[in-house]
Amino acid sequence: MAANAAEAVEALAADFEQRTGHRVTVTVGSTGKLYAQILHGAPFDVFLAADQERPRLLVEQGLAVEGSRLTYAVGRLVLWSPDAEVDAAHTLRAGSFRRLAIANPDLAPYGAAARDVLSELGLWESLRSKIVVGENVGQSFTMAASGNAELGFVALSSVLSQGGSYWEVPPETYSPIRQDAVLLDRAGGNIAARAFHLFLGSATALATIESFGFIVGRAVGPLDGSQPGFSSGGYNRRRPIHAHARTR
Repeated sequence: MAANAAEAVEALAADFEQRTGHRVTVTVGSTGKLYAQILHGAPFDVFLAADQERPRLLVEQGLAVEGSRLTYAVGRLVLWSPDAEVDAAHTLRAGSFRRLAIANPDLAPYGAAARDVLSELGLWESLRSKIVVGENVGQSFTMAASGNAELGFVALSSVLSQGGSYWEVPPETYSPIRQDAVLLDRAGGNIAARAFHLFLGSATALATIESFGFIVGRAVGPLDGSQPGFSSGGYNRRRPIHAHARTR
């Protein structure tokens, strides 16, 4: 999963381990880099991406299990300032700042969303000289947090535990930032990996993801004994899972 979702993934992994006895190893990186590693044979079992494109491509390329894609979260975009006294929305419209950090709009979903918002507000062209671009939304957050930019379009999940102030951008002003997970083909026979993938769609997991600032959909099914994968007889073999958490 993306860096902005790393805390949520760690919480999910800990909960899953406690419930099942399986061990989950989480690797954090950018979606693009993790995707490239998978293409070159990296030993991952479940891929949690920052977008929908890479999981779809992995299925098409025969590297992920057909029918295993699921949207585990929808990101929420905010305009954040580390200064608690700043009215971020007013400052943006007034142009009274030196630098505005965004993720690369051609590569990162949060960057594309930031461009959509600025275009909707009629500010994209007038503010282009003030925009500094990070590789991903994690870098745009770091630029704002370090003071290299006074404002940054970042993920809500990145700022909930931070100080400062933020404006939650109306969701109708940008395309939904849907983040998909997929079971990789190499894990097809790994019972523990299949159980973790199933866990991602449970009501319990979705409630955890939502608590970290994401929008979630309806649970695939309840996390109780009726869910195949969590019955007492089906997943009692403890095996490691290598999940990759992306940063985008």
